[in-house]
Amino acid sequence: MTRDELAARRAVIRAALDMDSSGFAPSKSGNVSCRFGDGFLVTPSALLYGQTRPIDLVRMDLDGAVLAGARQASSEWRFHAAIYRARPEVNAVIHTHSPRATALSALRRGIPAFHYMVAIAGGADIRCAPYATFGTEELSEHALASLAGRKAVLLANHGVIAIGASLDAAWVVAREVENLASQYLDLLATGLDPVILDEAEMRRVLAQFANYGRKG
Repeated sequence: MTRDELAARRAVIRAALDMDSSGFAPSKSGNVSCRFGDGFLVTPSALLYGQTRPIDLVRMDLDGAVLAGARQASSEWRFHAAIYRARPEVNAVIHTHSPRATALSALRRGIPAFHYMVAIAGGADIRCAPYATFGTEELSEHALASLAGRKAVLLANHGVIAIGASLDAAWVVAREVENLASQYLDLLATGLDPVILDEAEMRRVLAQFANYGRKG
């Protein structure tokens, strides 16, 4: 194993441990991957994150063939592979079962632009993908379609996928999706209709996000 691969494996485990310690992965749910070489590294199935070692991660190609690893890959490897095939700008995928976003997904509702921070996921809303059994090609297809033009998606009756150019970037999106889902559920509980920002405002917000942190 090269030094670069060992560093990538350790980074995936750190992200998985952060997800777990945040309460986003109850009962060892969820999974994490990063692009590596011509494929990706993904957390294994049925192993507690606190017990996961770098050697336990599974290295796969973009068609799902195992390149290295004695353990079984996460049951959700299909949508990881599909995202990396379709989205060359994506280098990390984090799948959570964060409690509030998962609760919202059970309503089969996405998150509209009730707050401008919805734009962190790349568009004017965060969609909810149709339900399909976990680990299936059907779920992968639904997730990929609903991620079009976005960095996050809710999976109906399931959880969240967040993607990014790095593990850190994907984790930022995953945390904000949980925050937004919590706020939106609180709004729904009032029985009132939240005011939704219009498309013109969300275009301005997205333009601001594109320039955020740049000099000049």
